[in-house]
Amino acid sequence: MKGRESGMPEEASWSAFFDAEAAVLALLGPQPVDGNVVEFGCGYGTFTLPAARRTNGIVTALDIEPDMIASVKMKAAAQSLPNIAASVRDFVAGGTGLDANSQAHAMIFNLLHLEHPVALLREAHRIIRPGGVLSVMHWRSDIPTPRGPPLTIRPLPQQCAGWIGEAGFDSIIAVDLSPGCPYHFGMVARR
Repeated sequence: MKGRESGMPEEASWSAFFDAEAAVLALLGPQPVDGNVVEFGCGYGTFTLPAARRTNGIVTALDIEPDMIASVKMKAAAQSLPNIAASVRDFVAGGTGLDANSQAHAMIFNLLHLEHPVALLREAHRIIRPGGVLSVMHWRSDIPTPRGPPLTIRPLPQQCAGWIGEAGFDSIIAVDLSPGCPYHFGMVARR
C-alpha cells in the first residue's frame, strides 16, 4: 500500500482521535499567527478551522480529494471564517502553487509517511518566509493506536526531525500533544 492510499475514516471517527483546538494551540503557539498559514492535506478541516481562528492571514487548505475541499468550504461558510481558501491540489506531484516566502506557518499533519517526505518538507521550506514556522504532527508507533497508517510506513519522531533538518529547517523542537492528542507526536521548526 502506498502512503497516499491509506484512506480516511468517517469524519465522526476521525475527529474523535484529536482535540484539534488543543493541537493547534500547541503547534501554532499561544499568540495568533501574524500572516498566512498553509495546511498540506486538510482532510475534513479538523485543523483548518481552528487555525483560521488563530491567524490574521489566509489559511490555504490543500487536499487531493474534491469532497474534502467541498466540506471545508461549507464549514468555513457556516462558521463565518472568510479567511480560508480551500483548493483541490496534488501538492505531492505538483507542489503547492504558492509563492516563495509567502507563508508564516505551514502545517503538515499525518502526512510524513508519504513516499517522498523530504521533497514535501522542501516545498514547505520554499513557501515559508524567513523566520516562519513549520509544524508537524504524526501518528505514534510506540503505542497501539485506533487508526493511522500501517506501522511499517509510520515515521519515528527522530526520522521526522532528520527530514526536517535535511529540508533546511532548524530549531527543531518536540511538542507534547498529550492529553488532547495521545496517539500523536508533534514538533515545530523554524525557517
